[in-house]
Amino acid sequence: MFFTPATPAGFRRQLYVAARPPVGLVEPNQTSRSQRPSAVEQDEQSFTLSFDVPGVSREQLVVGIEGNVVRLSSAEGAPRSYHFACELPQDIDAGQSAAKLENGVLTLKLAKVAPVNRVTELVIH
Repeated sequence: MFFTPATPAGFRRQLYVAARPPVGLVEPNQTSRSQRPSAVEQDEQSFTLSFDVPGVSREQLVVGIEGNVVRLSSAEGAPRSYHFACELPQDIDAGQSAAKLENGVLTLKLAKVAPVNRVTELVIH
């Protein structure tokens, strides 16, 4: 059995094209660009996220960590604007984490907070 769409295919295609900017065509003074990690790795001690952020220096990038939420954005006045936020499955130790920008690739090595045993034993009388 075959079903036909209620709207013509050309109309759907126009809506899709209008909603998304063309990939790879980024002008230097673009107002905003959503960013996704180009690589994500995880081991027992850390998460490693890599981002392609060409056209900005390390002074123009801001990385914020709050609990298990990581935010990346470009500073005001940067030639390009980047925004990224994600919630990781485990809290991040900001003191043990590191960020490195090399050849337009930002690499975040985010250390996981070691789980703490919060069990308290009660004395039975």
